[in-house]
Amino acid sequence: MPGIDECLLEAMALPGARGAALVDWSSGLALGTAGDSPVGDHETTAAETAELARAAAEYESFAPAESAGDDPAGPPVEDLIVTTRTGYHVLRFVETSFDSSVFLHLWLDRTDGNLALARHRLRTLAEGLVLK
Repeated sequence: MPGIDECLLEAMALPGARGAALVDWSSGLALGTAGDSPVGDHETTAAETAELARAAAEYESFAPAESAGDDPAGPPVEDLIVTTRTGYHVLRFVETSFDSSVFLHLWLDRTDGNLALARHRLRTLAEGLVLK
C-alpha cells in the first residue's frame, strides 16, 4: 500500500501526466505534489482545485443528501473531470478513516493523456493510498 510520495510518482507515470497532487479540500493545502503546476505554483493550484472539489462535495446538486437506506461512508463524489483547451484535470476523492476531505489531482496533457486510463488508475491509487 503506497504512501503519498509513491502514489504521486505512480500517477506521474501515466501517459501525458504533467503534475499531480494530494489535496485537503477543507483547507486547500497540498499534502504532497509531483511534477509541474498549471500556474507554476502547487499551493495556488491546490487552493483553486479545493474550491471546485468543495463545491462538488457539498452542493446538493452534485452530492444529494443521504436517504435513510444509503450508506453515508466515504466521499459523496467519486471524481471530477475538467477539460481545458490544452489538458484534463482529474480530481479523484479519497476515502479515509478520518474525514474523507482529501482528493488526488492529476493534470494531463490533452494530446498525450489517456483520460480513461487515468480515471481507472487514480481509482486504484486512491483505494490503496495509506494516509498516516
